[in-house]
Amino acid sequence: WSFDAGDRALILRRDPPGSPDPTAMAREAALLASAAAAGVPVPALADHGDDLAGAPFLIMERLPGETIPRRLLRDDRFAAVRPALARELGATLARLHTMAPVPDLPDLDPLDAITEHYANFEPRPAVELALRWLNDNRPPASDRRAVVHGDFRNGNLMIDETGVRGVLDWELTHLGDPAEDLGWLCTKAWRFNSPHPVGGFGSREDLLAGYASAGGTPPTLEELHWWEVYGTLRWTILCRHQAERYLNGSDTSIEYALLGRRVCEQEHDLLLALGLTEPTTVQDPLETAQPTDTPPHDRPNAQALIDAVGTFLLQATQPDDRLRFHARVAAAALAIARRELLLGETHKKAHEKRLSNLDCDSDTALAEAIREGTLDPRMDEVTQAVRDSIVDKLTVANPRHLSLPTA
Repeated sequence: WSFDAGDRALILRRDPPGSPDPTAMAREAALLASAAAAGVPVPALADHGDDLAGAPFLIMERLPGETIPRRLLRDDRFAAVRPALARELGATLARLHTMAPVPDLPDLDPLDAITEHYANFEPRPAVELALRWLNDNRPPASDRRAVVHGDFRNGNLMIDETGVRGVLDWELTHLGDPAEDLGWLCTKAWRFNSPHPVGGFGSREDLLAGYASAGGTPPTLEELHWWEVYGTLRWTILCRHQAERYLNGSDTSIEYALLGRRVCEQEHDLLLALGLTEPTTVQDPLETAQPTDTPPHDRPNAQALIDAVGTFLLQATQPDDRLRFHARVAAAALAIARRELLLGETHKKAHEKRLSNLDCDSDTALAEAIREGTLDPRMDEVTQAVRDSIVDKLTVANPRHLSLPTA
């Protein structure tokens, strides 16, 4: 909640009763204090405690600026500061990585942790390709250990016309290799369609130069690339995790429903990061769809009705930003349904043929074969099959994503 107390602009954050981690707010308060002491721009802490209406709370300064990535990347008022942000973010991370640790920070092997998380879901061929590459190409163990923010990216940074005003959202902070934060910031998901790899703002070279200028020991570009692949895999699995909330019935919101159909975006980004595919242009099937009659039913047919509802959702006046966002999400879900009605059977037959050619009867069987190495002599065919399946999935889910730039 946002509120004013006299002349102070403040934010109140409060855990819901029964939070699974009642110590999280106190840990975040300690992290904010440690970050400030290290010279990291963070909101000033006003108060915190463990009992506000029965739940832990945190009251902090409300910072001026903007966090919404598309505004930061497109609005004219940020045009002057954008070219300097990659270097500034590097310097900010160098200071962050000198923070004094606070008690009870997790300290796990990142690849082991993500593999364990992935085991909760169905095996996926693209994920298995990425896991093999990460295990085969892992950099030598580093003696660099630091406080790692864990979610340092465009969207969790308060920025104004002068630069970075605050680093936000410390819930995923842990101990680890500081290169993890640098790679996460460069992950394609956080570029928001920009060709610039560092959060959509600038180059890796500027990021690493800024990191070194503030006393950090930068990783090599090869080490940074490993962490970018890791970050892309991590986001793939997190998207699948979020989709599970809809699939298991714990949260039936349209936002979580759509996330299940966006996992393929991250699978495509994984192949890009691994050098196994390239951006391509696929025409949206809705642009060439022809109306069909379905006797005895009258016109408009089902596909036209879906289009009409989608148009209504996009054009109807919504009272606030959140409802406008959910209207866009709902319209996107309808477009996916429309494309699947057009192409579902064709894609199903093509997918079955790809699997059969590899002597697999399912994606699970193909994923397990990749994991076990039984198809290694046919890896070119495997890669082509995985690539073609992802193109088909994205042609239905979001054809534009296939053409987005990589860097």
